[in-house]
Amino acid sequence: MKKILIAEKVHKNILNLFGSNDILVDYLPDIKRNELLNVISNYNVLIVRSAVKADSELINLGSNLELIGRAGTGVDNVDVDAATRKGIIVMNTPGGNTISAAEHTISLLLSMCRQIPQANYSLRSGKWDRKSYSGTEIFGKTFGIIGLGKIGREVAIRLKSFGMKLVGFDPFISEELTSTIEIKFLTLEELYKESDFISLHVPLTEGTKNLLSSDTLYKCKKGVRIINCARGGLINEVDLLNALNDGHVAGAAIDVFENEPLTDFSLINHPNVVATPHLGASTDGAQEKVAVQLGTQILNWINGQGLFGSVNAHLLNSYL
Repeated sequence: MKKILIAEKVHKNILNLFGSNDILVDYLPDIKRNELLNVISNYNVLIVRSAVKADSELINLGSNLELIGRAGTGVDNVDVDAATRKGIIVMNTPGGNTISAAEHTISLLLSMCRQIPQANYSLRSGKWDRKSYSGTEIFGKTFGIIGLGKIGREVAIRLKSFGMKLVGFDPFISEELTSTIEIKFLTLEELYKESDFISLHVPLTEGTKNLLSSDTLYKCKKGVRIINCARGGLINEVDLLNALNDGHVAGAAIDVFENEPLTDFSLINHPNVVATPHLGASTDGAQEKVAVQLGTQILNWINGQGLFGSVNAHLLNSYL
């Protein structure tokens, strides 16, 4: 019988799902790194969210590991190449946090434009300061979306209700797919020039790392505002801070960072930055969806009913 280790806090419904199917599960959401390395060889399946690093060291110690499940979309914290070389399936849950991530993007946009966190902090400090927090109206402005997958399209649908002009770039999505949302497709160069706001909704790859850096930020309109609820590393944080300091970028709303947990607070301490600690998928609804989705996918695999959600299934045969 397969033995599963859940090494991070996930929604309890995944435990109910496994329990009702007589699957052996150890739920150890507070397990320390050294403890995890010591026990990983006892398990066939490892389930993580984003804090645990399923790197090559852990994978090589997992002598009985057959599957690593990520309760979420991105697999940045899993060494997929190392897992593939060992014949280990890496599974994620695409789509489970789509709505929550889109809603968080909108929340950050509005918070940035109306300086809500700054004004709230000022008021809590005992000040009645209305003059310092004049906002920016978004109606009629041009919003550029880089990445028009599920989350990017959900963001676009919500922005239409604000009366914004939508432009987008995605080399993998057809214009017909987004025709009902009325997004004008542009090249990246055109999007940089036209957009009052730019939001990123792409995975972190070699091609997208530092997508927004000094080279591209200064191609944007002076006064552009940047939102990133996708992946840390898409923005060069030092370059963004410099562009904020010289006024070329008017504001930024950031949920994800290149190094997490954050240790360098230079960027988020800028007065025109609104930031949250990677909360895009942190809602009860999203966590329940991804937990149940992942649990169901793992049960299907255990019962020989198909392999769904694997990010490396197409590569495994070449290593086996």
